[in-house]
Amino acid sequence: LSGSEAMELSTLAGNAALKEQLSAQEKGRGLSHAYLISGPAGSGKRTLARLLAAAMVCTGQGEERPCGRCGACKKVFGGIHPDVIQVGADGKDITVGQARQARSDAYVRPNEGSRKVYIFHSAQDMNPSAQNALLKLLEEGPAYAAFLLLAENPGAVLTTIRSRCEGLTLTPVSQ
Repeated sequence: LSGSEAMELSTLAGNAALKEQLSAQEKGRGLSHAYLISGPAGSGKRTLARLLAAAMVCTGQGEERPCGRCGACKKVFGGIHPDVIQVGADGKDITVGQARQARSDAYVRPNEGSRKVYIFHSAQDMNPSAQNALLKLLEEGPAYAAFLLLAENPGAVLTTIRSRCEGLTLTPVSQ
């Protein structure tokens, strides 16, 4: 993403400052290769991760990303885009084997888009071995790979991981 495009984040409730930050970032240098998205349960971590993933693979020609209308966006929102990989979405802790699998998969070029996006659910529950396996990927991964780590407690994520991710903190919104 580059140039004058704005981010379309209206489906994320509240968090106006965060949305402004991401839109400004995208208009400037572009989105980061790694984000640590934190906030309490129900604050919109999964929603934001899905929006960022869609923005990263969006093929729409308009001013806003994600456009929500192109094939890539529809696949992301339908949960079937081959270049958006969910790790730990089943609610189980992410193992060192899964982190290593993501690491080897990241070096396989994207199937359809120009980017591959990995969403790590409950990153705070990864044991240190799994986090260390992920660390090398965050440091030296291919340029087309992006990583979204979701955590209720970002303090439980190793400092070395946190230092290689941009932090996005969501605040809960009222019903």
